[in-house]
Amino acid sequence: MNRTDSIWRHFDYILFGTTLILIIFGILMIRSATLGAIDPELISRVPDQIRYAVIGLVLVFVFATIDYRLLGGMHTWLYIIMVGLLILVRFLGVEGDAGSQRWINVGIRIQPSEIGKILIIVTLGHHLAKNYHQLGSLKAVLMSLVHISIPTGLIFIQPNLGTTIVFMVIWFVMIWAAGLRMKHIALFVGVMLIGLPVLYSQMQPYQRSRITTFLNPESDRSAFYNILQARISIGSGGVLGKGYANGTQSQLRFLRVRHTDFIFSVIAEEFGFVGGLTVMGLIGIVISRILRGARMAIDPLGSLICYGVAGIIFFQTVVSIGMNLNMLPVTGLTLPFVSSGGTSLLSILAGIGLAQSVIVRGRRV
Repeated sequence: MNRTDSIWRHFDYILFGTTLILIIFGILMIRSATLGAIDPELISRVPDQIRYAVIGLVLVFVFATIDYRLLGGMHTWLYIIMVGLLILVRFLGVEGDAGSQRWINVGIRIQPSEIGKILIIVTLGHHLAKNYHQLGSLKAVLMSLVHISIPTGLIFIQPNLGTTIVFMVIWFVMIWAAGLRMKHIALFVGVMLIGLPVLYSQMQPYQRSRITTFLNPESDRSAFYNILQARISIGSGGVLGKGYANGTQSQLRFLRVRHTDFIFSVIAEEFGFVGGLTVMGLIGIVISRILRGARMAIDPLGSLICYGVAGIIFFQTVVSIGMNLNMLPVTGLTLPFVSSGGTSLLSILAGIGLAQSVIVRGRRV
């Protein structure tokens, strides 16, 4: 049997199948959320999501075929490409909501920060794997922070607070998996607490508003409107929901940005508690299969890549659902596989492909 046959024999079809179910369900929910829309941008959301899904599924197989160790060997070039794209946003970026400049138009709009999520997993994974036995040294930990701070800073000034936090979560998850010492954790927690006021002072007004609205809803009723509508949507769905495309809050347009930030509220209203729990369960299966890949990995790089991909999916899921339930501030992070967002979907599926690359080359247990 040749090597290609061996790769596809060990391909994780449970991971792929669960991912496919979530993507199809997401397309159906975006369709429901945009039914009757007259805005051309909203009308195009479903066909755009389908196109990106097809491209993304192809990427899964392409990345699974490529040996992740080859990508690790290209870490310097990947890092330069990532930083270069983020710098390009600064000069040629397309302005979006609230004045944020996050996209580049190359015939289609791409969001380099989403591409950066996957590239940083490979480059940081290589850096940590190379210094695997030196993480007891504070210098090695600080060097990993320097590695991630350059792209993180470029993303923060776009401004894009949500993805900035995702990058820091990626760093923490991967360095924890690599063996971060407890003595360093206390140090960084202290630095973080000291740095929070500085970070807050550098935020855009709309970003500070999201935090103050979360802490004190009465401070800005206009900003709190969407949170209130999301809670009404979730609560009115009950156990089994009102049925597909029958949600009053979404169909009557009370719930804004329902196809992206608040897609979970649409799911809960139309399919109830059972539907919301099912989506969380399916995402949980995806995460567990990727973590299984981390345990099977034949080297630290493969294990760290899987931990990084699982960390992104877990964090974005928790934040997206949390802000729908008013348990966390609104950040604009998408619900993986489900929310509308082309580059976001592509980056997540590229991550699945990377995890598959590790899995098909892992130890057999």
